Amino acid sequence: MAERPFWRQLAAQFPHALFSVFYPEDCRICSSPLVRFSRVPVCPGCLASPRPLDDAESRCSRCGLPFENPAPLHGAHLCGLCRRAATEFDWGRGWGAYEGPLRQLIHLLKYDGMRPLAAPLAARLAEILTEAGPVDLLVPVPLDRGRQRRRGFNQSELLARELSRITALPWDGGLLRRERATETQTGLTYQQRRLNVRGAFRVRRPERVLGKRIALVDDVITTGATAGACSLVLRRAGATRVVVVALARARRRGVEPKPEPLRREAACGV
Repeated sequence: MAERPFWRQLAAQFPHALFSVFYPEDCRICSSPLVRFSRVPVCPGCLASPRPLDDAESRCSRCGLPFENPAPLHGAHLCGLCRRAATEFDWGRGWGAYEGPLRQLIHLLKYDGMRPLAAPLAARLAEILTEAGPVDLLVPVPLDRGRQRRRGFNQSELLARELSRITALPWDGGLLRRERATETQTGLTYQQRRLNVRGAFRVRRPERVLGKRIALVDDVITTGATAGACSLVLRRAGATRVVVVALARARRRGVEPKPEPLRREAACGV
């Protein structure tokens, strides 16, 4: 292919040069000056810097929980919760570890309202969705109405919409509803998180779920308590399989939690 004339190359760079002169801004992650126009104030290097969790890492084959070493898996490739059948979803993965640049990008989307980040981040979700097996419907994890009103959007819904565009799978942002506001999960133990979301979700249109293989879409899986509560009501509504795909998975560094017995009838109301 012939190289473009110099004047065309110059014309192509002119908008970016004009942008950097009149609207100087630094990358929100590395603080280097941005020299190209972008809807997201993050440099290309930082946008491309997050790395996926290595398949060779010590992680549960069912829920995807990564450990610092393989000892907690006891040679079974399953974490303690999955060995005790305490994980409500069939399969789960976070694309990367919830740390470093990936954590920062998620925070820019979630707390700074940088919605255009949903598109490049959803491309990471598309990578792990190919490992999940057949899926019929994408369903974002809902926010309570008050929190969504204050934030102006649901980041999981933005991700599900972009993931649908990439994969051509249908998505439904109104299928799951959070019936009551819950405390923020940040800082809560596993048992506290599990109790916090018990009975918090409802399936609005059970006929949309019956016989379907559902992929729950979220930004971060921490303990899996929220994804588990959503999975329970989807199964009660007739879903045949529920998988969870998230941008990030928090690593487990401490002792594994022991699950409190949970009466499914109390948590599964449709």
